[in-house]
Amino acid sequence: MAGVGSLPGLGNRGVGDKVAPVQTVIRALLVPFEVLQSARGMLFPWIAVLIGCGIGAWFSVGTEPGAASYLLAASVLLGGLALSIRSELVRPLGLAVAALAAGWLAAGLRAHLLDAPMLDFRYYGPVEGRIVGIDRSQSDALRLTLDQVVLQDVAPEKTPLRVRVSLQEDGGWLAPMPGQVVILTANLAAPEGPVEPGAFDFRRMAFFDQLGAVGYTRTPVLLLEEPGGGARPIDRLRRWLTQAMLARMEGQAGAFAAGAMTGDRSAISEDTVQALRESSLAHLLAISGMNMAFLTGFVFALFRYGLALVPHVALRVNTKKVAAVVSLGVALFYLLLSGANVATERAFIMVSVMLGAILLDRRALTLRSVAIAGIILLLVKPESLLEPGFQMSFAATIALIVGFSALDDSIYRQKLPRWLMPLFTLVLSSLIGGLSTAPYAAAHFNRFTDYGLLANLLTVPVMGAVVMPAGALAALMAPFGLAWLPLWVMEQGARWILFVAHWIAGLEGAVTAIPTPGPWVLPMFTLGALWLILWRERGQAAGLIPVLAALALWVTAERPLLLVSGDGRLVGLAGEEGRALSAPRGGGFAAENWLQNDGDLAGQEEAAERPGFTGPKDMRWFDLAGLKAVALSGKGAEARLAGVCALADLVILAGRAGTRPEACPLVDQNLLQETGPLAVWTGEGTLRFETTKGDRRLWSPRTRAVALPDLRPRALKLAAQ
Repeated sequence: MAGVGSLPGLGNRGVGDKVAPVQTVIRALLVPFEVLQSARGMLFPWIAVLIGCGIGAWFSVGTEPGAASYLLAASVLLGGLALSIRSELVRPLGLAVAALAAGWLAAGLRAHLLDAPMLDFRYYGPVEGRIVGIDRSQSDALRLTLDQVVLQDVAPEKTPLRVRVSLQEDGGWLAPMPGQVVILTANLAAPEGPVEPGAFDFRRMAFFDQLGAVGYTRTPVLLLEEPGGGARPIDRLRRWLTQAMLARMEGQAGAFAAGAMTGDRSAISEDTVQALRESSLAHLLAISGMNMAFLTGFVFALFRYGLALVPHVALRVNTKKVAAVVSLGVALFYLLLSGANVATERAFIMVSVMLGAILLDRRALTLRSVAIAGIILLLVKPESLLEPGFQMSFAATIALIVGFSALDDSIYRQKLPRWLMPLFTLVLSSLIGGLSTAPYAAAHFNRFTDYGLLANLLTVPVMGAVVMPAGALAALMAPFGLAWLPLWVMEQGARWILFVAHWIAGLEGAVTAIPTPGPWVLPMFTLGALWLILWRERGQAAGLIPVLAALALWVTAERPLLLVSGDGRLVGLAGEEGRALSAPRGGGFAAENWLQNDGDLAGQEEAAERPGFTGPKDMRWFDLAGLKAVALSGKGAEARLAGVCALADLVILAGRAGTRPEACPLVDQNLLQETGPLAVWTGEGTLRFETTKGDRRLWSPRTRAVALPDLRPRALKLAAQ
C-alpha cells in the first residue's frame, strides 16, 4: 500500500477527488447566504412581511395553539436573534425566523389578553350600560355600543364587556351622547359566525373588539345617568363637534363632512354609504391615510410658509421642523378624535414616521417608513392583518411609493409643462391607487367599480383642496366666531362629492360583480407582488408565479351547489341563472352575503323568483344533483316530517325535530346549532357537506360532534341508475 501511495500524483488526486465534491456542496449551501448578503440594505421591509406571515399562520390553524407552540415560538425568536448577533453571514436568516416567531407570539398574546365573555344563550330582558359608540346598522337603524354592562340574572364574570344594540323604533326619547348611562329592554345573542363555510368570520372580529353580544330593541332607551365629569371626554367632544357641524351644514352633505372630520358617521344614511361604495369613493369617508395626509399636509404647509413670512422667526428657527412638530400634534389629536380605528392608526403611524424623518433630516416617504408602520401595527394589533382597511391602505401606499419612484423626476418634469404637473400627478396617483387596491376590494366586497377612476379624479382634488382645509380653518376660526364661513365652503365641497357619488353609482354598468376567491388566493397574490417589489436580486421575476397562480385560482374558483342558513329558514341552490333562494324575505343578511360571494348583484326577491324551487312557501322542493330534496318551514312542519322523509333524499327543517323518523336524512335546527350554516359540494360523482363550526379557537362557540346526513350512498345509487 505504501508503494501505491508513493506513485507520483496518485495520493494528491485521491484527496482532491474526495475534497472537491465537499467544497462544491459547501459552496452551493453558501449561495443563498451570499445572495442575502449582497441584498443588505433592501431587506428591512421583509421583517414586516415575515411578521405578517407568522400572524397569518396563527390565524389559519384550526385548533387553538397550546402552550407548547408558544414556548417553541419564543425559543425560535430568541435563537434567531442570538444567531443574527453572533454571525453576520446568517444574520438575515436569523432575523427572518425571529420575525416569523414574533408574529405568532404577537397574535397569541393579543388574543389571550382580549379574551372576554360572550353570551352562550339568547337573552331578553333589561340591559344597563354606558354609551361608548354611536353608529348605524346596515338597515339604517341607529346603533349604540355599551360598556359597563349589567344584565338581569347574569353573573358579572359571564356578562359581556360590550354589547351593541340596534334601535328598531327610535321614538326620540333620548339624544344619545357618549358617556351616558342608559337602560333598555333588548334581545341579545352572541355575534354570529360566518354565513357560510370559509366566509368572513364576524364572530372573530367581534371577539377582538371585545363585543360579547349584539341585538336589538323595540322599546325606548331611557337615560339613567348623565355623563360624569371625566367620562369619555374624547367621545363626547367628537359628538359635540359633530352636532355643531350638523347644525351649520344641512342634510347628507353635513353628515358626510362631519363624518370625514370627526369619524362620527351616525348621521350618514345607508343610501349615501351605498352610493359612495358603488362609486369607489368610500375611502373619502374613512379616516385613513388620505384624510390624515390632507389635514396634516395643510397644517404643515400653513405653519411652514406662514412662519417663513415672518423674517425674525424665519432667520432664527427651522420652520420646517416646527411645522413637523405642530403637524404631529394635530395628527395625534385627529387620531384620538376619530376614534382610533385601525385605518386611522395605520395612517397616524405613517404620518409620525414621515414627520419623524423630517425632524431627523431623513427622507420622509420610503418603503422603510412603510415597513416601520407595518411592524408597529402588526405587533400591537395583529388582527388588523385580516381587515380590508389594513390590506388596501398598505397596498395603495406601497404602490404609490414604488410607482412614483420608478419615474425619474427630471425626465417627466422636462417633458411635461409645469401647469400640467398637478393634473398628471392626480391622474397617476388615482390610477396607481385604484389598480393596487382593486384586487383586495374585489375579494372583500365582491365588486369592481368601473368608473372609480373618473369619480376619484372629480372628487379627490375637492377633498384635498376644499373639504379638509376648510375643516381645519373652521377649527382655527371657531374661537373668533367665524367658523360659519369655512363650514359653508366645506359644505359645498361635500355636496359636490355626494353629487358625483350618486351620479357615478347610477350609471349603467357602474359596478361589476366579482365572486369570492378561495382562501389562498390573496396570500399568494400578496406575497408574489411583494417579491416583485421588494426583491432586487436575481430571481425577481419569480414573483410572477404566485401572482399568476393566484389569479388562475380566482378565475376557476367554484361555489357550493347548496347553502343552508344557520337557522334552516333559507336555502340557496346554484343554477344556470344564478343562485335561487327558497324565500323572498327572511334571512336577509345571509342572502345578501351568499349572492355577493357568488358575484351576483341580484337582490333576495329577484333571486327567489329564479327557477329551482317548487311548491308552497312552507314546503319547497328542489333537485340536488339528481336527489330529491325539500325545505320545510312554518307551523305544522314537524307534523309533515314523517311523510316527507319517506319521499325525500334530504330534508331541511326550519325548526327542531322532537322525534326524528328512522333513517331520515334530516337537517334541523338541533343539527345546525352544532354545525352552523352548511354548504353542499359536488365532486367525483358524489355530494359532501361542509360545516361552518369546525375550528376550535378562542372566539369559536363550543360545539359537539354530530352526524350529518350521508348523501353519498344515495348519490352513488343515482349515478348507477
